[in-house]
Amino acid sequence: MGNEALKPVVWIASSKKDLLDFPPPTIRDVGHALYVAQCGEKPPNAKPLQGFGGASVLEIVLNEDGGTYRAVYTVRFELAVYVLHCFQKKSRSGIATPKHDVELVRGRLSIAEEDYRQWQEQLKKQ
Repeated sequence: MGNEALKPVVWIASSKKDLLDFPPPTIRDVGHALYVAQCGEKPPNAKPLQGFGGASVLEIVLNEDGGTYRAVYTVRFELAVYVLHCFQKKSRSGIATPKHDVELVRGRLSIAEEDYRQWQEQLKKQ
């Protein structure tokens, strides 16, 4: 994995701040997984998030320090990796992502789509 073609990471809403609230080893592991995504590959600890039609919205799942941490990002866009949501899963009702978090991701994905569209328009003007 060379870094000659790294895609930039774009943080939507509070996703970066929320990640920085994770324990340091978890922050490191999410950072490494995002680096792999920037290189155009799929991290081994990432899986498609259900309900988003395909594998363009992925969820990094980490079980560390007695907790379950998740970071959701999209590779839907050719030139960037957008981080949509970072959270600690607290629900005891199975492994499914809570509905509230899925809806939050859905809204932030819309924001990312608009941001990427505007970015592409700016690139065309240059």
